[in-house]
Amino acid sequence: MSLPPIEIETGPHPTASVILMHGLGADGNDFVPIARELDLSAAGPVRFVFPHAPVIPVTINGGYPMPAWYDIAMADLVKREDEAGLRRSQATIEGLIAKEKERGIAAGRIVVAGFSQGCAMALMTGLRHAERLGGIVGLSGYLPLAATTAAERHEANRQVPIFLAHGTRDGVVQIERAAASRDALAALGYQVEWHAYPMEHSVCMEEIADLNAFLLRVLA
Repeated sequence: MSLPPIEIETGPHPTASVILMHGLGADGNDFVPIARELDLSAAGPVRFVFPHAPVIPVTINGGYPMPAWYDIAMADLVKREDEAGLRRSQATIEGLIAKEKERGIAAGRIVVAGFSQGCAMALMTGLRHAERLGGIVGLSGYLPLAATTAAERHEANRQVPIFLAHGTRDGVVQIERAAASRDALAALGYQVEWHAYPMEHSVCMEEIADLNAFLLRVLA
């Protein structure tokens, strides 16, 4: 990451952290307004961490450099996946989790979350993390490197709660791709809370309310 993450604390001495990754072409500022809509006061003070993806050439956009957690070669998303880029960003997010632990936040009080590409990174990292996390949130995204998940997932997070939400009119990440990811996770035994909303590749207020309830539950 070229810039340090944006951080927002809802009160002094946070006891929980939410690490939220943005989507392709955005940056850490993208979801700050969404976080401000959440009311997690019942869970105690929370630190929101909004990292910035590195700027890299993105093949599907003609090689134009933009913030991206990994390269995308095709609209299909899962053909010719950028495994090296995915694993580099996984290591970056692991570093953010480690920093929260160093600052006194227990792993079970850390949620990894993301939108679109950020969703892919939350699932990629959270399922492989070696200590039980509080939860994983995936918005308008999909499961990357799905074929390796069963072999690479960590036993510590076999029971981690997962929140997946998607728009039925999403033209960027088709809802069929998200549903296939949901089904693959369920087949592996994960607890997946699934929501679909009549929206495009975006976020809606009903989704924010459902996310709020999920976060309160896993951080209670």
